[in-house]
Amino acid sequence: MTLEYSKILASILFATTAIFTQLTQASTDDKQSIVYANETAIVFKTMDGKTTDAFEGFIQVPENRSKLDSRLISVKYVRFPATGNSKGSPIIYLSGGPGGSGIMTAKYPRFRFPLFMALREFGDVIALDQRGTGASKSAAKCISSQTLPMTKVLTQSQVTQLYQSAANECVDYWQKEGVDVNGYTTLESAEDINALRKHFKADKVTLWGISYGSHLALASLKSMQGKIDKIVIASAEGLNQTVKFPAQTDAYFGRLQQAINTQPDAAQLYPNITTLMHRVHQQLTEQPLLVQVPQKEGAAVDFLFQKYHMQILASAMIADPQRGVSQLLALYQELDSGSEVGLIKVLSRGYFNDNTISFELMSFAMDIASGITETRLAQVNQQAKTSLLGTALNFPMPHLNKAVKGLDLGDDFRTYPKSDVPTLLLTGTLDGRTYIDSQKAATKGLSNLTQVMVVNAGHNLFMSSPKVTAVIKTFLADEKINTKEIIIKLPSFVPRTKTAS
Repeated sequence: MTLEYSKILASILFATTAIFTQLTQASTDDKQSIVYANETAIVFKTMDGKTTDAFEGFIQVPENRSKLDSRLISVKYVRFPATGNSKGSPIIYLSGGPGGSGIMTAKYPRFRFPLFMALREFGDVIALDQRGTGASKSAAKCISSQTLPMTKVLTQSQVTQLYQSAANECVDYWQKEGVDVNGYTTLESAEDINALRKHFKADKVTLWGISYGSHLALASLKSMQGKIDKIVIASAEGLNQTVKFPAQTDAYFGRLQQAINTQPDAAQLYPNITTLMHRVHQQLTEQPLLVQVPQKEGAAVDFLFQKYHMQILASAMIADPQRGVSQLLALYQELDSGSEVGLIKVLSRGYFNDNTISFELMSFAMDIASGITETRLAQVNQQAKTSLLGTALNFPMPHLNKAVKGLDLGDDFRTYPKSDVPTLLLTGTLDGRTYIDSQKAATKGLSNLTQVMVVNAGHNLFMSSPKVTAVIKTFLADEKINTKEIIIKLPSFVPRTKTAS
């Protein structure tokens, strides 16, 4: 071999190696930074200043797939690219509500952003704004002409009538705006998920949801058979559980009392919360409280505080023991003792200030579409007569049950899914919105289910403990979960002022 030939051969080998290296690097880069149609690279920033590279994108879908001439609406998302070596199926986050924004969930300060980032180890993580929500909002809020009197006693039937009249107004309003109200159902959202799967050119997707997001995931199990890889859900709401059983809410207060009894000071302060609540409700029924509520601009408005206002407040405050429960208990005790100071402080935050009945399309329509079976409705109405919160927990359902013609999805939709898709269910033992027994019923047809109880946790349990993240990662890694329960610390149920004294 001559020196010249050696030089030529070496040059060829070097060039070939360089080309191969470039091709390999390009292939690796492409895998890590695939850009799908309708996507734009962004720097995603949370409300507390955390940033990461991401892509925002959208798909266009029919508003109502049952109509050939349906208008197209945009369903938007933010995609956080996978960081792991073995990229799995896209993980689509499904917000609760209905009406929550997946994109905003990732943005909220000190909330779920770390979990979004942690799950990138297993695939692209998609913060989805479901149809009609957040960046995917496709209709203006409807403000009806119906108002709730601020200083008159209202019966439940009167409230129901006002809300039904407002619903009729709003359906007419949206239709005049070119909106197809009957397109806003859980089944249509499930079809959107399938369209998103195709958009990402994925054989399957993994669904990760909470509360109504679990409701959507369970519906997707039925409509996307063979297209779902895994499911991670928390605080599960079954397909016939849009309206919760009032008796199960009463049972929750029994569990809450047991938790209170583990704290001697709290147990002395609240020896029987059920009796306390019933007593306050009776007082408000016999003598509603006319109070003056300070406004931001400095004035005050008269407001007649009634039993159903108290029930709605309680329904809003019992979701998580770590948040509003201690304040709620203190409010009941103050009202029982004749004091209105705590009530005025709560009302000053804006509860019941706007007495005009208004609706957001998505949350309005989705609950009505999912509906309730006649058998369950009869049970709910019977239990509500004597239960602590009546039908307040899911207000304005069942008051608006079948309020929109043709929107109800029917009893076939409300049957529970049967599936062998690997599913992880996380259940808080002190969840004040979706209950232990109801979550078991919602998932009874899932033959490949792993349930982990998060003891002392409430409804919003994903960030209640680092162990929750660890369990989810173990599940997504296809490893065996040996943990059957995660125990977190109970908050103090004694108000701070009582502790200080």
